[in-house]
Amino acid sequence: MSTLPVSAEKERQLAQRMAALGIQEADLEESFVRSGGHGGQNVNKVATCVVLLHRPSGLQVKCQKTRQQGLNRFLARRLLLEKFEAARQQKRATARALAAKLRRQKRKRSRAAKERMLAAKAQRAQKKADRRPPRWE
Repeated sequence: MSTLPVSAEKERQLAQRMAALGIQEADLEESFVRSGGHGGQNVNKVATCVVLLHRPSGLQVKCQKTRQQGLNRFLARRLLLEKFEAARQQKRATARALAAKLRRQKRKRSRAAKERMLAAKAQRAQKKADRRPPRWE
């Protein structure tokens, strides 16, 4: 990855983040397309926009922030890592919320709550009984 036009320190930090998340350079599919928007003739002629696809997870990012392809490659990798971390945090938060919900559902009701629930049930049963037509015997 030494083709990126950033300092060696930033490149090393990016490599460490990728290793920590378990993303390997071999898992990335990189393609270059023409950018759009500002940049004049350069964006019309040169494929400076970088599209990165992480094959195992299916996450895809597109970066065309600068007019330099090398810098866009670096920024695209950073974007992919941020997206990957956000997806992982979302998955953890969902799992935690589900566990908390199950804990609340399994928790025993207090005596007062039980009494309120049973009183409400009895009231609903009485309402239903009052709606029935009278039985003549």
